[in-house]
Amino acid sequence: MSDITEIDQLVATVQHSQQNELAEEFLGLFRSDAIWTTAHGKRLTGLDEIAAFTRQRLPGSTKESTATYEVEDVLFIRPDVAAVKIRQRPVTPAGEVIADQKEGSPLYVLSKEDGVWRIVAGQNTIVL
Repeated sequence: MSDITEIDQLVATVQHSQQNELAEEFLGLFRSDAIWTTAHGKRLTGLDEIAAFTRQRLPGSTKESTATYEVEDVLFIRPDVAAVKIRQRPVTPAGEVIADQKEGSPLYVLSKEDGVWRIVAGQNTIVL
């Protein structure tokens, strides 16, 4: 399987875990020392902080809306490090685009360790 296919699958898992409120599935994508910044600017350092935030916020968060995640661009910094630009579109739980909600524009930094791509850093930004 190609690295691009594996990265697409990682992002599909982000979408699946978010849409289905599966905190443990989402957390399994991170390296233990990852840095994550939410769309509202909250910085989380290390898997323990990311996990505490995710376990608190994810359950119940998709009652009115969720999002789709689409890989727009991948830049291989090295063969085992990639910057991945995502288009995050707000949708209803039924999958209909919500036109009056702002999109997100996440950037993930991934590293491939022991043959598996993991999130090392993530920065989400609301598109104004």
